[in-house]
Amino acid sequence: MNRRSAMSQAFRLPEILEIARAEGKVTVEDLAERFNVTVQTIRRDLAELAELGRLERVHGGAVLPSGVSNIGYEERRGLNRSAKVAIAKACAREIPDGASVFMNIGTSTEAVARELLHHKDLLVVTNNMNIANILVDNPDCDIIVAGGMVRRADGGLVGTLTMKAIEQFKFDLAVIGCSAMDEDGLLLDFDIQEVGVSQTIIAQSRRVFLVADQSKFKRNAPARIASLQEVDALFMDHPLPAKLERKCRDWGVEVHIAEDAGGAD
Repeated sequence: MNRRSAMSQAFRLPEILEIARAEGKVTVEDLAERFNVTVQTIRRDLAELAELGRLERVHGGAVLPSGVSNIGYEERRGLNRSAKVAIAKACAREIPDGASVFMNIGTSTEAVARELLHHKDLLVVTNNMNIANILVDNPDCDIIVAGGMVRRADGGLVGTLTMKAIEQFKFDLAVIGCSAMDEDGLLLDFDIQEVGVSQTIIAQSRRVFLVADQSKFKRNAPARIASLQEVDALFMDHPLPAKLERKCRDWGVEVHIAEDAGGAD
């Protein structure tokens, strides 16, 4: 039997991490070939490493987690895709027809936008050009794009101009995402300019909905957006840590756990 095919998971995992450190990313197909095992075996290995916080799952593979820079936007679209859809459906059910809504930058908020295509009489303001393009297909939704500097990596608009545009409104509710969340309930991000925009959104909204999958607890980011205490409702795919769940009850934060949320693709 080939040495690699007989290698147990305990031996494979450190080697997978070494490959990820050397190459920046690993793919399921490549690892299956390297170790002479099935792709299902490698997916289980990557799921284990993701659960331990050592790698982040992306579509077709995994990348090293970072505390100072975000992974690529297209990669994030593939991360926990089925969970994001389930979270988005749960969030969209709580958004009434006839509401004014702000939606910020993120793949989770984009997923919510797709679930709003049949809502009626919406006014959506966004600094995410991807969301504007999605909602163009809803004839009963008026769309306003908050101007500013375009961030080419994800189609987001950030900076002082964006913040000044948002300050002209008072929204019924905001749907926001974040890059990371710690167990004390702090919402974190990588881009200081985006943090300023998110803080302005929260200030200008009567209610704030946060959409976040469980991977946010396995990441770290340097910039503080706000406390979960400033959010009205949290939509997730997995129950919160017990300590944070108690805090949410004390703060009056509604916690919605999406049903039928799957794992990473």
